[in-house]
Amino acid sequence: MTDLEQQVFTQVRAIIGNEEQVIGRRGILIPLKKAIIADGDIRNVIDIVSTDPALSAHLLWRSSTANQISAQSTKNRSLKDALVRLGQVNIYRYAFTFYLKERLDELKEPYKKLVHGYWALTEAVATDAVDTLYKMDSFDISPDEVQTLALFSVFGDIIALTAFAYLNSETEKPYSLSVLKGILENQQQTLTMEAFESLGLDDELRDEFLIAHNLRQTHNASSPGLVLRRTLAKRNLLLRPL
Repeated sequence: MTDLEQQVFTQVRAIIGNEEQVIGRRGILIPLKKAIIADGDIRNVIDIVSTDPALSAHLLWRSSTANQISAQSTKNRSLKDALVRLGQVNIYRYAFTFYLKERLDELKEPYKKLVHGYWALTEAVATDAVDTLYKMDSFDISPDEVQTLALFSVFGDIIALTAFAYLNSETEKPYSLSVLKGILENQQQTLTMEAFESLGLDDELRDEFLIAHNLRQTHNASSPGLVLRRTLAKRNLLLRPL
């Protein structure tokens, strides 16, 4: 890296390490994470999610889109039905991406347009990955785990671009986007792993992400990461090409 890239790299890493600055609205995420870690009654999780109607509607929608893969699928008639079926880990992952997207909508141009492009890509990857699972005719892998994992498929790029946007908003002379491009070409994996750690996401999500990007191998035939790897390979998005 050039001296300028090293300087920006250090500053971007510092912003990524600030969970509140990156994810923004944390009013529900914090108690939701505590309730899940405590492994308490699902009713506590339902009560927390219910305080935000927009999040509740989002989780119902996400549950329905992933659940369509199963031949045994049934329509979720209530938020409780959806959350019980999703499981607490997937609830948090979906909630995290919901509030992250909300935070991204607050970015100024040109960053908002760029990060929305990445977000559209993750949605397309998620759709393709769930469709791949459907074609595999496998009921040993949770479609929600595949979908939530896919929503983090270019997580490092999204977080790095977001951090870069915040950095430039506080700088009198903004840095060129070409500087960030140079950093991502050399430090994408580092920034991604630091984002997973700093933002408190579960270890299983991180591990399956590594499998999906061919950075870790597994003999587990039920790994959602192996399903996602197929989609990422077709789209030339693997951090380590096959």
